[in-house]
Amino acid sequence: MSSLSLAVRDSSTMLRRNLLHARRYPSLTLNLLMTPVMLLLLFVYIFGDTMSAGAGRSAYVAYLVPGILLMTIGSTAIGTAVSISTDMNEGIIARFRTMAIHRGSILFGHVVGSVLQILISLVLVGAVGVAMGFRSTDATVLEWLAAFGLLALVALAFTWIAVGMGLSSPNAEAAGNNAMPLILLPLISSAFVPLHSMPGWFQPIAEYQPFTPAIETLRGLLLGTGIGNNGWLALGWCLALTALGYGWSTARFNRDPK
Repeated sequence: MSSLSLAVRDSSTMLRRNLLHARRYPSLTLNLLMTPVMLLLLFVYIFGDTMSAGAGRSAYVAYLVPGILLMTIGSTAIGTAVSISTDMNEGIIARFRTMAIHRGSILFGHVVGSVLQILISLVLVGAVGVAMGFRSTDATVLEWLAAFGLLALVALAFTWIAVGMGLSSPNAEAAGNNAMPLILLPLISSAFVPLHSMPGWFQPIAEYQPFTPAIETLRGLLLGTGIGNNGWLALGWCLALTALGYGWSTARFNRDPK
């Protein structure tokens, strides 16, 4: 069996293990999924009339849902950091290292499994948004595919960052705390209010952080708003974070255990 075939076979086994684990113990994923859903309900039904600035609740739902979808990615990725750290502390990864399996399959199984969980979470949160009135009637099939591809790229990038956080944390609790910026960053982006309504000194911070270009690109694809250079910025952030997370994770994983 070639090295590539061995890597694919072992990665598939690790992916199946992680998906079975997520199915048997769904509480962590469901708890993390509740955060974006609760924020969606809170900002639409409690703050919606105020936050919409007279534009109406339905207009604010359309504005809010793309940001909540990006927040869902960050929220679900926290579970990956906790899962990786748990495997490290329970000695499962150390046990896998002693077995005759492809070394990289352990991380790839976690990453692919996490991205699939994030995509399922996005479908669930998107369904809540549709039930609350979100519509994207003018988007073409190509724009829907581009939106799906963008969400998958963002999910891949933040999953690799979460894997690095999980491998670098001493325990699962610390991994969850260290990964909290993934859910806090959307709060200081254009997810909830437009950039021009923020203080002038703060606008560059919110505009060029990773979530804002992705949110504005998603709005442009699904709602027909202007994208400008946000598409290229979002793609650049995804590639840079994926490379950073991959390098960080593999470096930590290949260290000799103490």
